[in-house]
Parts: sequence; structure tokens; C-alpha cells
Amino acid sequence: MRTIYKILMLLLIISFSVFSTSCWYCGCPGAPMEYVDIDVRYTIIIKDDGSLWAWGLNGSGQLGDGTTENKYTPVQIGIDTDWASVTTGDNYTMALKADGTLWGWGPNLYGQLGDDTTENENMPVQIGTDADWESVSAGGSHTMALKIDGTLWGWGANRYGQLGDDTSEDRFTPVQIGVDTDWESVSAGGAHTIAIKTDGSLWAWGYNNGGQLGDGTTENKNAPVQIGTNMDWLSVSAGGSYTIAIKTDGSLWAWGYNRDGQLGDGTTKNKNVPVQIGADTNWDSVKAGSYHTLALKTNGSLWAWGDNDRGQLGDNTTENKNRPVQIGADTDWVSMIVGINHTAAFKIDGSLWAWGDNGNGQLGDGSITRRTDPAKIGTGTDWASVTAGGTHTAALKTDGSLWTWGVNYSGQLGDGTTKNKNLPVQIGTDTDWASVKAGGAHTMALKTDGSLWAWGSNSSGQLGDGTTIHRNMPIRIGTDTDWVFISTGSTHTMALKTNGSLWAWGWNMQGQLGDGTNRDRNVPVRIGSDANWIFVSAGNHHTTAIKTDGSLWAWGNNGSGQLGDGTTVHKRVPVRIGEDRNWLSVAAGTSHTMAIKTDGRLWGWGPYYLSQLENGLWRDNHVPVIVSSATDWVSISAGTHRTVALREDGSLWSQGELPGPARVGVDRNWASVATSGGYSNAFTIALKTDGSLWAWGDNSFGQHGDGVVTFKTTPVQVNFP
Repeated sequence: MRTIYKILMLLLIISFSVFSTSCWYCGCPGAPMEYVDIDVRYTIIIKDDGSLWAWGLNGSGQLGDGTTENKYTPVQIGIDTDWASVTTGDNYTMALKADGTLWGWGPNLYGQLGDDTTENENMPVQIGTDADWESVSAGGSHTMALKIDGTLWGWGANRYGQLGDDTSEDRFTPVQIGVDTDWESVSAGGAHTIAIKTDGSLWAWGYNNGGQLGDGTTENKNAPVQIGTNMDWLSVSAGGSYTIAIKTDGSLWAWGYNRDGQLGDGTTKNKNVPVQIGADTNWDSVKAGSYHTLALKTNGSLWAWGDNDRGQLGDNTTENKNRPVQIGADTDWVSMIVGINHTAAFKIDGSLWAWGDNGNGQLGDGSITRRTDPAKIGTGTDWASVTAGGTHTAALKTDGSLWTWGVNYSGQLGDGTTKNKNLPVQIGTDTDWASVKAGGAHTMALKTDGSLWAWGSNSSGQLGDGTTIHRNMPIRIGTDTDWVFISTGSTHTMALKTNGSLWAWGWNMQGQLGDGTNRDRNVPVRIGSDANWIFVSAGNHHTTAIKTDGSLWAWGNNGSGQLGDGTTVHKRVPVRIGEDRNWLSVAAGTSHTMAIKTDGRLWGWGPYYLSQLENGLWRDNHVPVIVSSATDWVSISAGTHRTVALREDGSLWSQGELPGPARVGVDRNWASVATSGGYSNAFTIALKTDGSLWAWGDNSFGQHGDGVVTFKTTPVQVNFP
């Protein structure tokens, strides 16, 4: 058997839950004798740094985040980074830490957590004080585990003898099963258990109505019985009411319930003894779910069979298969786990993939959309555009969906709450967003139909909805459908329509709206009558714009010379900056302005420490001056104390309190960049040409979207989920 490459992230997502009745087999009086379902509606992973993450269904606290709210994107569980393995049962979770301690959380009606109570837990609780646990497997509502001395332990539901302690009594703390010390591995199924000893012998006990024990009968067993006499069993996986195993020669075997072809023998007939599946002898690992099975071969190929009504096989169909079918042509798969209706797997590069049912967000892609073939989760390579606000971030994906993260005090994320988020959250389910801009604490966006939307802080009317009421969800601004461009300042908004007209609203104390007054506006007002505006950039309290003839204009706060008209006098209406007609783009920062001309040269003006010349002259500039004589600058973003810019070769440059632009790293595949306007919480976020998202700088409020709040001095990829 091949040696599997060490997986960068560990994934264990076996979740068992009720399919038709809430007390189906777990010891309820009069519970029906029926086949057991394995229902995965949530996902738990351990990253390579030992941190624990969860998402999906959380009605019983099974995610362990201290709440009972569903999560559609990964959330970190606590701050510990010493988790070693995790397994989930019927909406409960068990895990081991690197120090050998055992932990559990979620429902506990039958004592399946093992903490000597029947009380639910929505956060990890340590089970006893022992630190010699080696492995754990969560079943329907019973748990089995091994210690490092080779002893076998069980607790939880035991109506069908699934604990193997020769009784049918539920146990609320771990009890040793027999006295043997040669147990090698154990797998807890829906209501049965399968184990292998160090001599290669196979043992089974518990519920047996479908022949899942493999002893040639359908009689339940409440103590371990050996299955056959073979001593060459290598690994085994207990599903809902069936079992799959691999022998040391690489052959694949199955038995038990087979209604949906989950055994893979070409039939739908139950089997009460092990039968070989095909003649191949290169099977490497196998995982049994409720009604479907996933397996890997030694060449890294992925195979699936059984129930497929939600696309859980991943073959881009919803048709059941009663024989193994290869999933795609890739040969770099290393690990997989299956549930009733969804599947997840890792590749050798550590990437996570998922497919099947997603009604509770269990795929972790931030949506509830079903997938019938493997979709990469947390790829970070499908971002289309990104914008940085004061302390929050907004972005669009290539599918037109809208995502936000960071500070949310004023509802600027638009997710219907005012809770901060340190991971991207999808805003609604619409996929027709065309552009988005994040302001100081408000957000504006356009849809593909030309409609204008706003949310967040509205104290100065910057949303434009005719009120000063904060909004925590997107609201439409007016009924016009001819909006084409938007730019957000700290507390004001600028926009262009398709006819070239310029519009403004929000705070106007320093004339930044350009309407000739100092009055705030809470609805869009047209600025002048000109219809040849092509670009506009709203800064902190000043605005710059370009007309179709290439002329540059500015208005608003000018205390630092940021308008570039040679004075420090505020302007309430647009004034032309110089006579040049070759301005290509402009970026208004907090108190400085940067621009690019059609010849590719970079210009700047305002405070000396923000618009320094490449020769290091330290002086304020009240008119545009060349910052870099290079002629290949293509885009810029101006923040509070810095400017970030891109060159034609894809290189990224930054300028702040040092003379001239400085290269950021050596990569030449940057596509776009945005830097925030926050004073003490400055951060930068950028996209590469491969669609990956990168962030650096302050992260106190999770504005990087990577799930942590760590400050970063160099670009770090945002691997979201």
C-alpha cells in the first residue's frame, strides 16, 4: 500500500442524525427497527497549525463555537492550536488533542459525550482527566475509543449492544470493553461497531438487521464476535447499516444493507458476510457513509458508488451507482470522508474539495447551493474585485456574488447584523453584483442592471436614501438604472451615470460634494450640468475627477494642498488643476492625491511625507509633481499614510514615509490593489492574476478576512473559506 502524503489539513466529518424519527434506535421505548442513516450536515476540520474550524448545521451546538447558529463559512473553534483529530456523530463531536486528552461537545441525551451527564454542550469540554487516548470514533449516539495501551473503550447509546460490554445499558462515562489490549483500530457505525486487532482479525458487534456485522446472520450482538477466520484485514469503515473494509493485499470487501448499491457489488441485495468488490487489488483507503461510499486507490484516483440523489458521488449526475465509478481523472487525492448527502476530500496539495447537498452550508463555500462535482473550498482563486474601507472589506467573486468582512458596528457589512466578521460572509444570494466600494463605515454597490444599492453608516446621509438611518442590509437607492460608477469617501459618496453626469451626497462640511454649498445631502444631487465626466475618486474630505478630454478637477478640503491648485483654500465647486489634458486616473487619499498620466508616469501632491519625489526631496507639494519618472504605472490606490500602485509588469509598489515608491516583494502577477483610509487601522488588500486574495497591515478587526486578527507586515494569502 502506498504511503500517503501527510495531509496539510485533517478532515473528519462523520455526522449521524435522525432521518425519519427523533428516537430511531438510540434506546427509545418502541423505537422502530430500521436501517441507520449517517447524515452529515456540518463539517469539522483541523488545519495544519492545529487550529479547529467548523461550519454548517449548529442547532445543537455541534460546531462548538458557543452558539447554536448555523455557519455557512468556516469559524475557528476557540484559540487552541493543539488539536490532533476530530470525529462527529449524530450532531455531536469528539476530538483528541496532541497531549492525548479527550474532548466532546454537542447533544448528550444518551451520554455519548462521556462526561457523566446528559446535558448538551456547545463548547468543547474535557472528558475525564486521562491523557492516554490514541483514537476516537463517533457513531450514531455512541462513541468508541482506543487508548495507547491497546485497550478498547465505549460509552453512550447501547440499546443494540453497540458498545460491546455484554449489556444493553447506556453508559455516560467511558467503560472498558473486555480486557484485551491488542485492539488496533475501531469504527463506530450508525448502531454497530467494527474493529481490527493487531493480529489482523476482524470483530463486530451491535445492530445487525442488514447483516452489517458480517457474521452470516441478522442477529444483534452485544459483545465482540470474530468475523470469519481471516487474519489479513487492514482497515475498516462502518457506515449507517453496512461495512466496507480493505485487506492487506489491497482487495476491497463489503457487507450489510445495500438498497442504493453502497456495497458496490453490482447489485442492490443485502449481504451478511463479506463479499469482494471487483478484482482490483490496489485499494488504499475507503470511507462508508449512510448510503454511499468513497474510496482511494494507490494511484491517487478517487472512486464512488451508492446513493447519489444530491450529487454526493461527485460524478456530475444524480444517478445511483452500484459499482465503483472514478470521479474525474485526477490522481492526487489523499483523504476523504462521506456522510448521507455530501462529501469532502483533500488533495495532496492540502486543498479542500466538497460536493453534494449544501442545504445547511455544510460544504463551507458560503452558499447553500448543491454541487454535483467536486468544488474547491477555500480556494481564494475566484475573486474578481476588492475594495478596502476604513476598517472593513468588500469583494466580488467571479460568479457575481458579494462578500464582506471586518468591522460591522454600523452595519457596513450588510449581513443584517452589527457583529464584526473576520472571515468573508456572503451578502444575500444575489449573483448580479457589478461593482462595490467601501467607504469609511458605509458601502455602496451597483448591480448589472445599473441599479444603486447602499448600507452601513448614514449619519451624514452618505447612503443617499433620504434619511440618516443606518442600514445593516443593502437597500436600493431610488429607481434609476443608469448608474455606471461609484466612489466612496469617508462620509460622502460620488457617482457617475451613463450620460456622463456627476452626482454626490453625504457630508459636505468642506465642500467635498462640489455643489457650491456646505450642506449635507441625503439624496443624490447632480453636480453642475456637465455631462463629460469619466472618472471620480472620493477621498477623506476631498474629491478628484477626470473629464473625457483628459482634464483633471478637484474640490473640497485643501488644508494640505491635496487639491493641487497651488493653494490651501477649500473649494466648494470643481476647479481645474492645471491645463494638462492627459490625465489617465487619479486616487484621492486622506490628505494627499496621486495620479497617473497617459504617458504612464506617476504624480503626487499634498503633504511631503505622502507625495515624496523619488529623489527624496522633503517638502509639501501644492501642485502635481512627478513622483516617479518610470512610464509603466497602470493603477493606484491612496490611503491615509500610504499609496500602493501597480506597474505594467505586474509588480506591486508602495509609498509612505520613505522617499519614492518601494517594491513589495518580487511577484509580478498582481492585478489590482486597494488600501484603506483608516488612521490607526490601516491595511491593504490586493488580487493576483490567478484570482487569489492577499492582505497585509492592521487586522485588529478581522479586515483581512483570514479568520484571525494578526498584524501582517508582508502580503499573506487569504485562504477562505
